[in-house]
Amino acid sequence: MGELRNRVVQVRCFGDPDVLEVVAAPLPTAGRGEVRVRVLASSIVYTDVVIRRHLYPQTITLKPPFVLGYDVVGEIDQLGPNVADFKPGDRVADMTVVGSNATYRTLRAENATRVPPGVDAAEAAALILSWTTAYQLLHRAAHVKPGQRVLVHGAAGAVGQALLTLGRMAGLELWGTARGDHAALVRELGGTPIDYQREDFTKIVPGGFDVVFDGIGEDGCRRSLAALKRGGLLCAYGYTAGVQARRNLFSILTWTARLYVLGWLPGGKRVYFYSINLMRARHPAWFREDLARLFELLAARAIRPRVAERISFAEVAEAHRRLEAGGLEGKIVLCPDLPSRDQRERGLTA
Repeated sequence: MGELRNRVVQVRCFGDPDVLEVVAAPLPTAGRGEVRVRVLASSIVYTDVVIRRHLYPQTITLKPPFVLGYDVVGEIDQLGPNVADFKPGDRVADMTVVGSNATYRTLRAENATRVPPGVDAAEAAALILSWTTAYQLLHRAAHVKPGQRVLVHGAAGAVGQALLTLGRMAGLELWGTARGDHAALVRELGGTPIDYQREDFTKIVPGGFDVVFDGIGEDGCRRSLAALKRGGLLCAYGYTAGVQARRNLFSILTWTARLYVLGWLPGGKRVYFYSINLMRARHPAWFREDLARLFELLAARAIRPRVAERISFAEVAEAHRRLEAGGLEGKIVLCPDLPSRDQRERGLTA
C-alpha cells in the first residue's frame, strides 16, 4: 500500500465559490476516544454555502482557513486509545458541520453511527443532514399525527423531499410549495403541488393547515403563519430567502431571535424554531437513534434519497455555484476516491 495522503476543501476567506481551494493537508491521527476514517462520501449542502459566506450562526467564530464538510460517511482505518465498539473496516457516519470534505478525518467514536452493510455511501451521506432534519421536524418537533394537513415549503429541495416522503409514511395529508416545473416531483413524493409563483398558499386549505414547515423564511414567515389554522404550528428551520437576498448576519440573527421569542400567537398559533445542532446538543441520543432508523429504512429500500451527482474534489466550487443557482432535485455528494470529470470522460481511474 502506498503512502496515505490527505486532501481537503478549504475556505481561504469568506466569499463566493472562488474562495474554495483543494489543498494537501496533514494526515490526522486518531486520539483517545476517536476513530480515523477514510472518507467515502461527504455531501455538498446549501448550509456549506451559508458557512462559506459567513452567515451561519453555529460557525460564526470560525476564521479562515478551515475545511468545509457538514457530514461524512467513511471507513474506519485507525482506532484511537479507549475505542472498543468499532474495528478497522467498519463503516460509520456523523454530522460534523465542518471538516469532512476531505480524504481522511477523525471522529469521536461516541458520536459515530454505524452504516449498514450494502448501503450506498453517497445515499447514506445524503440522509445525514436533510433527512434527519425532516425526521426530527416531523416526530421530535411537531409530533405529527395521521390525517393532519401539512404544508411543506421548498418541497423540491432536499429537506422538502424528505418531509414529503416521511410525512406520507406517517399518514399525513401533504401540500408542497415549489416552482411549477417541480410539480411532478412533488406529486411523485406524495404531496399536492402549489406553484408559489402563481398560487396563494394561504388560501389553498379552508380553515388552514395543522402544521407548516418553513425553511425559507420569506417575509419573516408572516404568510406561513397566516396559512395556519387556529392552534396550528409553524416549524421554522432555515432562512434561505435571507441568504439568497444576501442579507448580513445581523439581520438573519435578528430574524431568528424574533421567531424564538414569538412562541405563542393570537388564535393559539405556535412557533417552533428548529435547529438540528441545538437539538443534538440537548438530546444527543435522539440524533443517533433517528439516523440509525433512517439507515434501516435505506437498507430496506423503504426510502431512497436522490443523488443528483457524485463529484470529485475538482468539481466542488462548481457544485457550490449550482447550489446557489437552485433547481437541483437531488444532493451533490463529494466522493474523494472518484476521478475528476475529465478523467471519467476519458475513461481513466484515479
